[in-house]
Amino acid sequence: MLEKKNIELEKAVLIGVVTKEQNEEKSKEYLDELEFLTFTAGGEVKKRFTQKMEMPNPKTYIGTGKMEEVRQYIEDNDIGTAIFDDELSSSQERNISKILNVKVLDRTNLILDIFAQRAQTSYARTQVELAQCEYLLPRLRGMWTHLERQKGGIGMRGPGETEIETDRRIVRDRISLLKDKIKTIDKQMSVQRGNRGQMVRVALVGYTNVGKSTLMNTVSKSEVFAENKLFATLDTTVRKVVIQNLPFLLTDTVGFIRKLPTQLVDSFKSTLDEVREADLLLHVVDISHPNFEDHIESVNKVLGEIKSADKPIIMVFNKIDAYKAKPFDETDLIAERTEEHYSLAEWKKTWMNRVGEDNALFISALNKSNLEDFKKRVYDEVREIHVKRFPYNHFLYPDYDYDNLGEEE
Repeated sequence: MLEKKNIELEKAVLIGVVTKEQNEEKSKEYLDELEFLTFTAGGEVKKRFTQKMEMPNPKTYIGTGKMEEVRQYIEDNDIGTAIFDDELSSSQERNISKILNVKVLDRTNLILDIFAQRAQTSYARTQVELAQCEYLLPRLRGMWTHLERQKGGIGMRGPGETEIETDRRIVRDRISLLKDKIKTIDKQMSVQRGNRGQMVRVALVGYTNVGKSTLMNTVSKSEVFAENKLFATLDTTVRKVVIQNLPFLLTDTVGFIRKLPTQLVDSFKSTLDEVREADLLLHVVDISHPNFEDHIESVNKVLGEIKSADKPIIMVFNKIDAYKAKPFDETDLIAERTEEHYSLAEWKKTWMNRVGEDNALFISALNKSNLEDFKKRVYDEVREIHVKRFPYNHFLYPDYDYDNLGEEE
């Protein structure tokens, strides 16, 4: 039997910038999230570095002086990884690697690495590999910097370029192969969606780590993997749920995130198709997170990009049990409170309940708080869609057994 070994966390530093578009508070929020991403990937953040700039340095992201400070800290503390909060260009990554002489990652690379770790099914692994290849293609030149150290020499430039072009061709061919594979799986999944009949489809959407999988488990009485880490689940899970004898399909989708890499949006097209084809969206929000308003905005942005923003949406504010009250001058609650938590009646008096014309629910999926209201609201919405889809059954046969309608094949 193999012995269990303690996994040693990879020591890392984080680097971000403060600009006119991204003030100190916003920069701190992003670095907080980047630290959580690093932890999720198996790293340990030892120090953060930030610099105020008009805009990131096009050559090294941060200035020369700050870069030397980072280099010295890395050398003194045996740090193996430097992680930058924004996506680096291939030239930036190459220049920084020469100076720091450690592994250099950017936010996109880190997220792709987490996706690679989390991908369980063949389809998810294919999607992640496609995203990684598309990220890698413009950065291949940086992998041939060893040729630049060989000065002079007739013919040196040619073979170097040839090897780069060979690698580019290999990656392009791999991308083409992966896209074909995904098209085949997309067709299979489209058939599966068609086989579900005309049942109403409800999709859980939201920022990563807001409790979608926990809510899925609670409502559908299933066992979808849930963990307090970013991107705990990548694969779309579909479950049949029955509320008051009315069946519908509930889908748990991959979580969104700020600065979501475009490669992932493209490669996870089929996963997002579940959102596109849904009749009703449940936008789950972690009310206990200090930046939940930004999370809402990020999710709405992605929904707009995939042309799903005009679908019926119910805002589901989750984790009300974990909410920490803020001082009065920092909150939007109607009345000043000194207690940590709010009653359901008080939650309904907040501006959050007016998002989408009083279209909000306040729950705790973990503690199962207010789930009856949640189920009733979802039932009403699903039934309205169901009546429009099957008016004959509803009006002529009000006692029809809908539980056996639209069973999956």
